[in-house]
Amino acid sequence: MSARTLLQFFHWYYPQGGHLWGEVTDRAQSLKDMGITDVWLPPAYKGATGGYSVGYDSYDLFDLGEFDQKGSVPTKYGDRAALERATAALRDAGVGVIHDVVFNHKMGADEAERVSVRRANPDNRAEIEDESFDANAWTRFTFPARQGQYSRFIWDAKCFTGVDHIEDPDDNGVFRLVNGYGEGEWNDEVDSENGNYDYLMGADVEFRNKAVYEELKYWGRWMADQLPCNGFRLDAAKHIPAWFIRDWVGHMRDSVDRQLLVVAEYWHPDMDVLHQYLDQVDQQLMLFDVALHHRFYDASRAGEGFDMRTLFDGSLTASAPDHAVTIVGNHDTQPLQALEAEVDHWFKPIAYALILLREQGTPCIFYPDLYGATYEDGGDDGQNHTIDLAPVEALPRLIEARTRFAHGAQTDLFDDSHCIGTIRHGTDEQPGCVLLVTNGDAAEKTVDLGPGHGGATFRDYLGHCADDVTADDDGRIALFVPGGSVSVWVRADAL
Repeated sequence: MSARTLLQFFHWYYPQGGHLWGEVTDRAQSLKDMGITDVWLPPAYKGATGGYSVGYDSYDLFDLGEFDQKGSVPTKYGDRAALERATAALRDAGVGVIHDVVFNHKMGADEAERVSVRRANPDNRAEIEDESFDANAWTRFTFPARQGQYSRFIWDAKCFTGVDHIEDPDDNGVFRLVNGYGEGEWNDEVDSENGNYDYLMGADVEFRNKAVYEELKYWGRWMADQLPCNGFRLDAAKHIPAWFIRDWVGHMRDSVDRQLLVVAEYWHPDMDVLHQYLDQVDQQLMLFDVALHHRFYDASRAGEGFDMRTLFDGSLTASAPDHAVTIVGNHDTQPLQALEAEVDHWFKPIAYALILLREQGTPCIFYPDLYGATYEDGGDDGQNHTIDLAPVEALPRLIEARTRFAHGAQTDLFDDSHCIGTIRHGTDEQPGCVLLVTNGDAAEKTVDLGPGHGGATFRDYLGHCADDVTADDDGRIALFVPGGSVSVWVRADAL
């Protein structure tokens, strides 16, 4: 059985109008045929901006495009019926469904409450003023259109740790709600950036409130009962106490499926921080390999000045491959987004080949790299920009190659600063391949595949090299890769 291959089936600027669920339905079988094993869907519930919401301004976790809330019945991606058809199509095609979860905060409260707050230093949230004062804060979520269907839980100020906006007096900043939890302090076991990074945005959820704790576990069980569910992507994990993530994941595996795939977005390049976090959550989940993404970005910008032998240095893939989800880009790193770090287009086939055909890590494909994307938005320079992200031409073939040829033991050929490669030796039942990539000129590398491949003819599965190559009687063969490109050599009799 082939290893998992994820696809993030959206990007930040996916067009409005409720079309995404329909596109998922239409493409489900072709994704399976290509070799995609799991699809990561965008947040399926209602955000504060209704039909315009990407989904990360979480309002009502129980509204999957079913209720007239925030100016719309459907979400940006479609209504509940279309979502049900999309997830059923994936299930029927044999593709797993990964749901995106925003637990950290809520936005778009229905009512304001008179609360007591203490001002925190935005640059060091651990510094909280001793004196409290009264103000109005938007912290009461009643979901009037849903009228208690699925859940009667009402969120109020005791369900949150802090807010960034108050009224009467009107002010913006970071304000710790005096809510009776944590003796006035933020949650622990969160990232240490800004002193304590519990607070991120909106009304920050108070996980120490037992009623909140149980409601979010209930929602997880409810979600898995409503739709096909093979896993979750947990948003903003560095701002959520690790003890809650540990308990929630354990609960979901116990009550829903022991094999749930769970990947947390802990956006941090430091391996010591990530390994500490994995220990805190009892090694129960996977993390996006932020450091490797940054290495891909740096390599794409440096061109042939980057030493390819060091590409995986300092990455989660190198130190904890079973916990690494590898990416070339995502909705936060795409152009004009907050963490913009777009890998140059010429390098994307190289990056994808390395995460798809090596055995370490679980690769996640980004929608625009498979299908392309065009959009407009304002940049930091105050100007409006049109962005055209072309699909990576070789990507479908590389995904197919992972399924067909990325088998058996692995030998890395990291012996040159420009041209590196990997041999997948195959098994008795499944063929292997030889991957070569270079960030410099066209290159040749002689590899020893052993006498079992003596006299065998090899072909570049990507078609980048036109001529077949034959191994000698001992299985030694000189293989090629075009400049700044990738080749995947396979036995011609395996095609």
